[in-house]
Amino acid sequence: MSASVLDIVGVSKRFGDNLANDDISLSLGRGEIVALLGENGAGKTTLMSILFGHYTPDSGHILIDGRDLPPGKPRDAIRAGIGMVHQHFSLAPNLTVLENVMTGTESLWSLGSKRAEGRAKLMAISERFGLKTDPDARLGGLSVGEQQRVEILKALYNDARILVLDEPTAVLTQIEAERLFAILKDMARQGLSLIFISHKLDEVMSTADRVVVLRGGRLVAERKAAETSKSELAELMVGRSVSRPVREASTPGEIVLEAAGVTIRQGGVDKLKTVEFRLREGEVLGVIGVSGNGQAQLAQMLSGTLPWTSGDILLFGQTVERLTVSDAVAAGIGRIPEDRNKDGAIGEMAIWENAVLERLSKFSKNGLVDRKAGAAFAQEIIGQFDVRGGSPTSRIRLLSGGNMQKLILGRNLIERPKILIAAQPARGLDEGAVAAVHARILEARRQGAAVLLISEDLDEVMALADRIQAIVGGRLSPPISAEQASTRKLGLMMAGEWESEVAHAV
Repeated sequence: MSASVLDIVGVSKRFGDNLANDDISLSLGRGEIVALLGENGAGKTTLMSILFGHYTPDSGHILIDGRDLPPGKPRDAIRAGIGMVHQHFSLAPNLTVLENVMTGTESLWSLGSKRAEGRAKLMAISERFGLKTDPDARLGGLSVGEQQRVEILKALYNDARILVLDEPTAVLTQIEAERLFAILKDMARQGLSLIFISHKLDEVMSTADRVVVLRGGRLVAERKAAETSKSELAELMVGRSVSRPVREASTPGEIVLEAAGVTIRQGGVDKLKTVEFRLREGEVLGVIGVSGNGQAQLAQMLSGTLPWTSGDILLFGQTVERLTVSDAVAAGIGRIPEDRNKDGAIGEMAIWENAVLERLSKFSKNGLVDRKAGAAFAQEIIGQFDVRGGSPTSRIRLLSGGNMQKLILGRNLIERPKILIAAQPARGLDEGAVAAVHARILEARRQGAAVLLISEDLDEVMALADRIQAIVGGRLSPPISAEQASTRKLGLMMAGEWESEVAHAV
């Protein structure tokens, strides 16, 4: 590392009553990797959005190599060598890798596209940083990890010297995450400077040179990664010691949800294949697997948004021919969708509107929605589930991802569901929020709810589930008990290796 390439000096930003950034100053050295930590809503993404020109600060300024960066102008940020890789990719699925990378790099008035030169430059960057890609592949046909690689290539194609990554591993498998951080370390060795936002303390400790912690919009601590610990960082993030809840032994009740030979066929392909499971009241059944193996279809089916092609679904002992969203809600099924932004909330609607969205009949009469009752319901959720960053009338898109997740969890659990379908419930949450979400799920279990937990996080499943099944290629393994589970065993099950006889033991 050498002299500072980036200096953020006294930056503040307010959104209404919310002071998102409060007089923040930090620097970044050449070839340095800095991890930016903080609770959901601490101001991390806002600060990086100011750096990239998406927001204009109310006060303070930014220096690149000692020169002022014009505020509020993304194009100037790109010209200054800043590249941003967002948590939610900004790529066109119908275009090729090369077309995505070159988009916005040529004048609209140019007579033709310099595709040959662009291809040569892209392949040179790909080779230099070990980011292998097919320039002619359609983006929509790539895995999530490959799409993220294209986002990084696009930033490097624009000659980025400072790379900012917002939750880079939120949607990656463990193997993909390990590969990504190996690449990032190599980039730093070649002189690039990196800032990454993360809630995963293991990757912070293994990758970062330095850690910066925000809390309540203020910079509260800086630590060298080699001189701190996960427990200290967790406490700095939330201002108190944090411990995950522990699942207590219990005896499950009657079977409330059962699948027998269920298949879902989409576009001529079986996404779920003769799936079998039983879910009992007062238990958590964990479904573990690598993304793209049918988890999304399983959750959608049980939430009433996707019909099954064949097989039987039994709800409270009765076979149901079909299941709609209104049927699911009426039956006491709550859902935490995998993608909170796409399937869990409508960004331009108010918090209270999102809170009552799935239960409008309860808050309406003669076709008119009772806004006062809806706002009171939302305020109750905000209070009980510690949703920060807005009032019932605020647009939900103004909430951080973690606080939006807590609202979605709250609108379901406050109604005491009989069945909870929880897909990736702690994805993208800080350590304190993860502990709170896990505690709420275990409390629902204690109250008799049957929980189907769908997750890619081995630690999460092992901590919460009473029984565990792996999903591979649309098929579910036989269940094993929590006592039989280990990281190695679950890893083998996720690879499709399981023993049929364990089904008779649980």
